[in-house]
Amino acid sequence: MSIQENIIKASHLINMDDIVREGYPTLREVAENVTLPLSDEDIRLGEKMMEFLRNSQDPVLSEKMGLRGGVGLAANQLGILKKVIAVLVPNDPEVDEDGNEIAPTEAYKMQEIMYNARIISESVQEAALEGGEGCLSVDRDVPGFVVRHARVTVEYVDKNSEKKKIRLKGFESMCVQHEIDHTNGIMFYDHINPEQPWAVKDGMLVIQ
Repeated sequence: MSIQENIIKASHLINMDDIVREGYPTLREVAENVTLPLSDEDIRLGEKMMEFLRNSQDPVLSEKMGLRGGVGLAANQLGILKKVIAVLVPNDPEVDEDGNEIAPTEAYKMQEIMYNARIISESVQEAALEGGEGCLSVDRDVPGFVVRHARVTVEYVDKNSEKKKIRLKGFESMCVQHEIDHTNGIMFYDHINPEQPWAVKDGMLVIQ
């Protein structure tokens, strides 16, 4: 049974044992485009990846299953060399008139399964997340600004085999760039300045 056949079994829930770690070859290899129209197997793969992200963000399920919280996952991280990524960015809590935090009206800022995603244009301005980045495939802290494009336009195919194009900025832009990097064999720490990891470049946007 192939890795993908195991992952997409109805009874299987992706867990941390399925996610490959630093040193595993697929993390440094360029994934193949998936064929269109999408096969049922590739659609199920994307759905399983999104299911993992939902489970990882659920306090009860993540503790029960021993999951690290994640906002993105690429098929390379499962040992599968296909250009499939899932991104699930939760909305911040809203604040009521008394200043109390309440659940947001919309649970997610972004929830998308993307096939054959590629960046077709990007801003000159650069950006980085204030606290750096982490990765489900990296079991160590790698400090430093992960310098990326502040804004990108991404072209991809959705699970209905329809071509889409979206413009992204802020945290969502950082997440999608991180996952597209995975499909191209690039790790987040490749973007960190080894000499001055926390150096702020001219005009760089620091995203909180």
